[in-house]
Amino acid sequence: MENIGNTLTQLLPLLVLVAIFYFLIIRPQQTQAKRHREMLKGLDKGDKIVTSGGFIVEIVKREEEFFMVRLNDDTVVKLSKDYVAKKIEQ
Repeated sequence: MENIGNTLTQLLPLLVLVAIFYFLIIRPQQTQAKRHREMLKGLDKGDKIVTSGGFIVEIVKREEEFFMVRLNDDTVVKLSKDYVAKKIEQ
């Protein structure tokens, strides 16, 4: 019996550190990733977005893995969904 109590006493600080690590790092990242996935699903033609490179573009067409985006009046390019940073609310 004394051995079990000693083992629990030794493992308690490790368990506390794991719990702190989970609630301060892992859980907020999962929440942020979920919000980003939902934002990507909600994007549609005409929405303005900011890319990871800092370009502000308008979505012209939605595809499975890409967006066709307009950089200016003459330039339409294909952008991977992985490089969408955020949506600009108008």
